[in-house]
Amino acid sequence: MSFGIGTNTEKANSGFVKGEQHEIACECWFTCSGKTTPIMIKIEDEDGEIRTIRQIQVHSQEKKQYAGIPSEEYNCTIVILGQQVPVRLIHYLTESKWVLNFR
Repeated sequence: MSFGIGTNTEKANSGFVKGEQHEIACECWFTCSGKTTPIMIKIEDEDGEIRTIRQIQVHSQEKKQYAGIPSEEYNCTIVILGQQVPVRLIHYLTESKWVLNFR
């Protein structure tokens, strides 16, 4: 016999995103089953220049909720100016917004 009456049946909340977030534009590829894969991002650098990044290696994808907001988080490695940088790409589903978070 298990305890509880089913009052705490919501998905666990992942808390808040740590680190600095940078809003980005993201181009994705969608499979026929609906899986999303980022294939290109555009980000504005410190000088106001728009950088295009096509070298994205996705290591994992996970559905999460940050402060109750549903999102998809992609652990990736991107190449910026010849250097490999580990990042998290986060897609906030209800806002249709993408952010890049340096790990």
